[in-house]
This record gives sequence, C-alpha cells and structure tokens, in this order.
Amino acid sequence: MRLFSCDACGNTVHFDNDACVACNRRIGYVPAQSRMTALEPSGDAWVSPASGARFAFCANAEAAACNWLLPAEQAGQRCPACRHNRTIPALDDGKTIEAFRRIVSAERHLFYSLLAWGLPAPDKAEDAEAGLAFDFLADEVGPDGAVTPVMTGHADGIITLAIAEADDAARESRRVRLGEPYRTLLGHFRHEIGHYYWDRLVRNGGRLDAFRALFGDERQDYAEALERNYRDGPPVDWQNRFVSSYAACHPWEDFAETFAHYIHMVDALETAHALGLVVSPRVANSERLDLEVDFSPYRQQDFSAIADAWPPLTVAINEINRSLGQRDFYPFVLSEDILSKLKFVHALVVSRGGW
Repeated sequence: MRLFSCDACGNTVHFDNDACVACNRRIGYVPAQSRMTALEPSGDAWVSPASGARFAFCANAEAAACNWLLPAEQAGQRCPACRHNRTIPALDDGKTIEAFRRIVSAERHLFYSLLAWGLPAPDKAEDAEAGLAFDFLADEVGPDGAVTPVMTGHADGIITLAIAEADDAARESRRVRLGEPYRTLLGHFRHEIGHYYWDRLVRNGGRLDAFRALFGDERQDYAEALERNYRDGPPVDWQNRFVSSYAACHPWEDFAETFAHYIHMVDALETAHALGLVVSPRVANSERLDLEVDFSPYRQQDFSAIADAWPPLTVAINEINRSLGQRDFYPFVLSEDILSKLKFVHALVVSRGGW
C-alpha cells in the first residue's frame, strides 16, 4: 500500500483517512487516480481546492464506512468497491455498524490491488454471468438459540463473508480451533477473490493444462477432499509443496491460497517501497539478505524481483514482532514448488489471463 499526502498542506495521510490531522480538511480517495484529495464543501458537493474537481462521497460514507469519492453527478451511488455489495447486514446497532466498517475497509484494500493491476471486476449488473458480488451475512440463530454459522466462500462470482470474521475474538477463536497460523479479514477477501479469478483467468482463460501441471487436477471430488482434510489433516510433507496446510486439501484451495499470498507479497513490498525501507538481516553462515525495493511491485513484470525482495523483509519483521512479544508476522516458508505456483499467478495477473 502506498503512502499518500494531503494535496492542500502536504501532510502524510493514509488510505483509510477521511480527514487530514494537520489542516483539518475533509479528505477522500479518488480511485480512478489512486490519490487522496483535500475537500471543501460547495453546495451539495465537495470541491478539491487543488484541482477544482467536484466530488460526492460513496453512499456508504453516511455510515462512516467509506472514504472513496465519485464524480459529483454520481451522488447517492456507491464507489467501485462498495457497488459490488449485494447483501449487507442491517445497520441497526453499534456492534454491527462497526463490523460493517471493518469489512468494507478490508474490501477497499482488496480493490486497491485489483485496480492497481487493472484486473476486471464487473458487478452483477454489468455482467450477470461473470460479474462479482459480495454477501456479508450474520450467523443464523434458531428459535431454540442454536447458532448456524455462515460459511465464508465463493460460488459463481458471489463471495459470501461471515460478518463474525470482523470480530477479533471470534476470528482468533476460529484461527486457533482450525490450526491456522494466519487468519485475517483481508486475507479472507484475498483468498475468495482467488476463486473468482480462477474461474475467469484459468478456466475461461485457456490455462487449465498449465494449472494442472502445477496445482493438480481440480476435477477430483471437492467435498471428499475437504472431508479428508478435516478428518486426516494435511500430508506430512505439505510445507514442501503448499503455502498453507489448507492449500493441500484441493487444487482449487491451493490456487486461492497462493493467489492471496501473492497479493500479500506485492502489497507489503509496495509499503516497503513507499517507506524507502532498506534492511540487511544476517541469516545462517553470515549470509546477508539485502532488501531495497527500488521498483513498483504492482507494475513489476519480472517475478524474480518480487521473490528476491520478499525474504529479507519477512525475516526483519518477524524479528521485530518477536522483540515485541508477538507471534511471527510471516509464519510461512516458500519452497521452489510454491514459488513456481506464485510465478504462475503473477503471469496471470500481468497478462490478465486473456480476459
């Protein structure tokens, strides 16, 4: 993620900010230009002093849930991220509103990446068959008080996300129960969008043979594979071939986990690039891992540049986390097999799979 600046006073502002703490102006994100702009009220619109352009906030700004801007003539509509939200919870209590804000914040971070790559993401109104939609659902409580949890997942372009995942305690409980070293709200979005782009870029993009050579044959029974995974666990050597234990259960999940991981890498490296971060952690045998991200990760054509820059960043941040008494920021090991899969995803993203 880039750092941004207030175009009125030059102060550093962040992606989710809706006000500049230095000049106290309202600010908003212009997705078409990937920039933040200061705003001044002008009648029923907002005007950028820097450009004179007139804007309206996304309709979700009414619930303090979005800081993205639209052209003034689109007032009352939703932004390029929020317009994909087909179902949202009833915003009738503070806890649900806060959960919704967290969810759509993670959603905007996802769309930052999709827009940076120029990956198509039509909504269902634009493309009923290939469009993308989100359902944010609450667990169902029966008359007897029994709770039926919502299952996060993807089917035919519709991504369902349990709003319980916005609750830190509930998500941490599920993370521990399922034996996952890493579970975040943003991670869910990045994983499920991987399933969406498998349909678009692999299946419909003529890449099935190449996919099967790396990930395996997705035609194996999916329900049986999941049942086997939950019953028996992953194969003992899963870390040699899969980015996570869950990735080992089926080629579809392997691709989605790899796709999510690729976004993690690129976005974190862009943050390092924005900060001008330079690290040289020492590892075994006094070997040095040097990091200086002098390229734009989202525009990088050569995957090896991303792969080479990644290890020193993760080593450095893991050590910082440990010094603060926190678990590893990055509990993963990337084998050559995993790097080959990441390279496959990179090629799809760069070429957009012939969409």
